[in-house]
Amino acid sequence: MTRVGIRAKLRLSNLYTFTCLRPRATEEGAHSFDGPGYSRIVLCNQPLMHNKKPFKYRSNHVSTTKYNVFTFLPKALYEQFHRVANLYFLGAAIVSFSPLSPFTAESMVAPLVFVVGLSMAKEALEDWQRFMQDIKVNNRKVKFHKGEGVFGNRSWKKLRVGDVVKVEKDQFFPADLLLLSSSYEDGICYVETMNLDGETNLKVKRALEVTLPLNEDEAFKNFTGTIKCEDPNPSLYTFIGNFEYSDEVYALDPSQILLRDSKLRNTAFVYGIVIFTGHDSKVMKNATKTPSKRSKIERKMDYIIYVLFSILLMISFISSIGFAVKTKFEMPHWWYLQPKNTDDYYNPKRPVLSGIGHLITALILYGYLIPISLYVSIEVVKVLQATFINKDIHMYDEETGNPAQARTSNLNEELGQVDTILSDKTGTLTCNQMDFLKCSIAGTAYGVRSSEVEIAAAQQMATDLEDQDVERSTDFRQKGKQLEIELESVISKDEMVLKPPIKGFSFQDSCLMEGNWLNEPNADAIMLFFRILAICHTAVPELNEETGSYTYESESPDEGAFLVAAREFGFEFFKRTQSSVFVHERYSASGQATDREFKILNMLEFTSKRKRMTVIVRNEEGQILLLCKGADSVIFDRLSKNGRLYEEDTTRHLNEYAEAGLRTLALAYKKLGESEYSAWNDDFQKAKTSVGADRERMLENVAEMMERDLILIGATAVEDKLQKGVPQCIDKLAQAGLKIWVLTGDKTETAVNIGYACSLLRQGMKQVCITAINSDAREVVKEDILSQITKASQMIKLEKDSHAAFALIVDGKTLAFALDDDMKRHFLFLAVQCASVICCRVSPKQKALVTRLVKEGTGKTTLAIGDGANDVGMIKEADIGVGISGVEGMQVCYFFYKNIAFGLTLFYFEAFAGFSGQSVYVDWYMLLFNVVLTSLPVISLGAFEQDVSSEICLQFPALYKQGPKNLFFDWYKILGWIGNGLYSSLIVFFLNIFIFYDQAFCAGGQTADMDALGTTMFTCIIWALNCQIAFTMSHFTWIQYLFIWGSIIMWYLFLFVYGMLSPTTSGNVYQLLVEVLAPAPSYWMATLLVTITCNLPYLAHISYQRCFHPLDHHIIQEIKYYKKDVEDQRMWSRERSKAREKTMIGFTARVDAKIRQLKVKLQRKHLSSEIHGPAPSS
Repeated sequence: MTRVGIRAKLRLSNLYTFTCLRPRATEEGAHSFDGPGYSRIVLCNQPLMHNKKPFKYRSNHVSTTKYNVFTFLPKALYEQFHRVANLYFLGAAIVSFSPLSPFTAESMVAPLVFVVGLSMAKEALEDWQRFMQDIKVNNRKVKFHKGEGVFGNRSWKKLRVGDVVKVEKDQFFPADLLLLSSSYEDGICYVETMNLDGETNLKVKRALEVTLPLNEDEAFKNFTGTIKCEDPNPSLYTFIGNFEYSDEVYALDPSQILLRDSKLRNTAFVYGIVIFTGHDSKVMKNATKTPSKRSKIERKMDYIIYVLFSILLMISFISSIGFAVKTKFEMPHWWYLQPKNTDDYYNPKRPVLSGIGHLITALILYGYLIPISLYVSIEVVKVLQATFINKDIHMYDEETGNPAQARTSNLNEELGQVDTILSDKTGTLTCNQMDFLKCSIAGTAYGVRSSEVEIAAAQQMATDLEDQDVERSTDFRQKGKQLEIELESVISKDEMVLKPPIKGFSFQDSCLMEGNWLNEPNADAIMLFFRILAICHTAVPELNEETGSYTYESESPDEGAFLVAAREFGFEFFKRTQSSVFVHERYSASGQATDREFKILNMLEFTSKRKRMTVIVRNEEGQILLLCKGADSVIFDRLSKNGRLYEEDTTRHLNEYAEAGLRTLALAYKKLGESEYSAWNDDFQKAKTSVGADRERMLENVAEMMERDLILIGATAVEDKLQKGVPQCIDKLAQAGLKIWVLTGDKTETAVNIGYACSLLRQGMKQVCITAINSDAREVVKEDILSQITKASQMIKLEKDSHAAFALIVDGKTLAFALDDDMKRHFLFLAVQCASVICCRVSPKQKALVTRLVKEGTGKTTLAIGDGANDVGMIKEADIGVGISGVEGMQVCYFFYKNIAFGLTLFYFEAFAGFSGQSVYVDWYMLLFNVVLTSLPVISLGAFEQDVSSEICLQFPALYKQGPKNLFFDWYKILGWIGNGLYSSLIVFFLNIFIFYDQAFCAGGQTADMDALGTTMFTCIIWALNCQIAFTMSHFTWIQYLFIWGSIIMWYLFLFVYGMLSPTTSGNVYQLLVEVLAPAPSYWMATLLVTITCNLPYLAHISYQRCFHPLDHHIIQEIKYYKKDVEDQRMWSRERSKAREKTMIGFTARVDAKIRQLKVKLQRKHLSSEIHGPAPSS
């Protein structure tokens, strides 16, 4: 029978106790609501009625772009001229059309158009990618009711309110729908809401009983109805409405609503009515417009530009004052300028006006202090970095075929500055797969395979012992070898046996496999243990025709792992009916395989509050059994006096499993008599069918009465398989000094379990749980929460154990009070003292508020990670980005250095030229300086520079701390580079003046004119600046060589080609290189001398730093350069071990805790052997 056929016969709501009980119209009646906020009317199966008012609603088309055709130009221009430098050059470009400009208008406008145009093109490209993604979503297909009971395909964007749609398994819901029916007989369906709230567990939705007959296409031929409900709103967890159908009114609640972007799972199909479309859907109501964010480096650049602009104003005022003085007192004597016939700007009688006019000229002339190409170069680097991210083979998911996708590059460099990571979806850390690894049955531990934590601990401890052996005596070295041998026993030899991997089952122990458990002393207990695994669940089996074995569709991966384990042990669950579970038992005392039926009498399912699941079954012998699995603390509290036989041994095993990073559950049972069960079942059925606010409490009380006096049978240990690289990633982040907060909509139990799986939590970590008491008095609740926070802070302060670590766990209800203005600082103070912070069941607004609190309260850079609709506010609040640490700071510093070195030479020449506004450089030199001749090397610096390789960075994650510490872009560095630029400008100008002022330049004895001097100075600048950037680089590829030396060659090519043009075009530069500069030895000697002198201070500084105060990456660079990592592996391992930071979270912290535990055990064993002495020889 097919899987759909099996499920069609199941009324799954009968399996559930606390959920999936649908109210009838006569039980609870309709919701009563009037007034604003509840005006939505949906005419079911009549979408044409929604084409006109008052029922006309928004289309199902969605757009997440930042711009459109009409808004792109004004919004993009507004973005660009928010930048201080661009605004300045816009003003300069406008003034360049006046006679006051020292340069031609073309030379001022062209760079501005190029820079702004390139930045706008980048914005357009990134928004185009969002646009194409929107098209892909809008054009998804879904089946809709065309009429007369016939369904056809339609794109999502064409759906209308009132449409009947049919969604099939593994498809996303195209809009917010009212569930009418499903492939299950009783209208149950499973929904994955990972895109909405980050939860990986499936949700059970249920249709109204009155619409269950609408379970095939023809049933909708004459279907009509009316939905009256709330207006569109962003609340993902609430819904209020009424459904009018067949002259009855039925109340609707969130359990009947299927939200857009959630996915149908484990259900063949569902039918639904479209209620909210497009931007009216709840997921889109949670979305916000794409924000325009600027990185901290870019914002800091503005402040630096303010400093440079202040310098520009200062030297412009000096120049204008000098010009006014020269005009008043000296110009009357300059008869060749005809001062009596000049205009107002050069009138000796009006020096103030001349000075003001010259101020405008000077502001334009010295404008090269402001680096116009800085922004565009950084934009190019960001685009290149985004391209590298998209093409990175290490960020490619082979299973799905999806590469990384950087949808924006505006904040690339921010990742290099991150202090706190706020992550939403803990499920992205795991594969949602559990592997059955170990178990304890009747006080005996089974399972010889080691967990990832145990293996890593043994390997690390062995490495530590090996390093310590170098400095130990021979005697102690022998003891170390003995310890190492004992450590190796942690990793079993059985693990070397290669077997085909079984998904969900990594158990290895010959004592239980292949029926060998029958030879164990407690075979009856082992059989009962396996039966509990095979019976106590809600899963549905599915036959794999290729392998002949069964796989299982379960609500949680734990259940799937237990069923796979039971199957491999010989107890295969293969069939479920409405009232029974069937298990194929391959091994028995008789030696015959048997199919057994267990009648399900009652099922009390697992909830985060109960922390246990129970089934009551009748076996083929008529015996009634209660089978229970749950958290050990819950199970142990419910054991009878006679049921604690294995409690001590099982507790010891559970602690060992937890220390090994495994998730555990305890298993228990008890036998029931007929009269005992009948009396309890009568009470249970009364509670189950009751109506009213006390129903849940009554059910819990009745369940509590039955789940007591249990007999412990054993415990399970499963390993939560993480996504590839997740433990290492979190460990490296912790080693790098980043703090990790989890803000999730998951239940507390789920979030904590995944926290353990990814090592944010670990055994021995002290958990600080802040909870709100149940009280209607808000002040009383706040006072209690504040008291808990104060006590926790005091406890952490008084902690004396250096290895102690604390984890803060808080839920959304508590956060509602903790985030109040008078409490949030206390909450933050506690949180920053904890190694991990997990906030569970938080709303989208609370995520944003917590993120804002961390960002503003700590003043550090925050990175938010999330992919659900409820993460938008958090992402909007955080400083988010992807990039490379440190490089942008160096890039910006270099820009200011080169522009100061170049721009100040213009000011010095002004002093020699009577502050006349004459430039020593040709206009084309100025144009090419920023745009071509010095921009390509700095782009290569930003895009390709590596202090050390990425592999080395992962081995020394503490290197990341250089970014948050701002070692490459603090004011000390910035002022240092500005000082370097000042020094270089003085050398370039005055050394050239000294060489050429009154010396013969040509063979004929002529001295250098202004064009020869200016071109020589410009050549020196190009050489000095490009050599400077070469000295700052640590990693060279052919691209860097091409850009650096190519820029210098390009300068000579330009000078040669431009000089070959006609004199009307080239002016005084005509044949300048060929006839004047190239034949003059002093030109080449001056270039060499100035270049060396300009770079000497930097070389001296970096040499001193590397010798006496090296940074971490300097030491690693030297080790790599001398190949010590290859030639001396012991030294390299020792350096890596020294660089390993002490952390409180992450895989390393968990391994260190395991090592401490192993060392204590080994020391005790060693002391014990010394006390008892060696055994006497026979």
